[in-house]
Amino acid sequence: MNLSSLKPAAGSVRANKRVGRGTGSGRGGTSTRGHKGAQSRSGYSAKRSFEGGQMPLQRRVPKFGFTNINRVEYKAINLDAIQAIVEKTGKTVIDFDMLRENGLANKKDLVKILNRGEVTSSVEVHAHGFSASAIEAIEKAGGKAIKL
Repeated sequence: MNLSSLKPAAGSVRANKRVGRGTGSGRGGTSTRGHKGAQSRSGYSAKRSFEGGQMPLQRRVPKFGFTNINRVEYKAINLDAIQAIVEKTGKTVIDFDMLRENGLANKKDLVKILNRGEVTSSVEVHAHGFSASAIEAIEKAGGKAIKL
């Protein structure tokens, strides 16, 4: 035992500071909030991006580029995923409901089939879009690509 290992008994020292209990406590008066300003007031909470009145980073950096408001966003599904569904379920008609059941698409998604992997079985695929190479691969395997 040495002096550096000494500490108060458990429960004898209060961990949190008690503020606003008079000037004699050393934390009275302004109760550690300083004088005036937003942070001294009750109910104050800064916005996440607030930088103390300095021009925020989001407004300082230059904006560039273009966002097309008419862009159509597709959920991409590859041929290897289609082949996996065929092997798992044994069905040869893959429609939007089948893709939803297997967790590849959500209700409001538009689905586009892309040509990664390969389809070995004859499959009829229903989707909102197909890449040219995906249509070629599906038809080469003896299937059909039907656009919704």
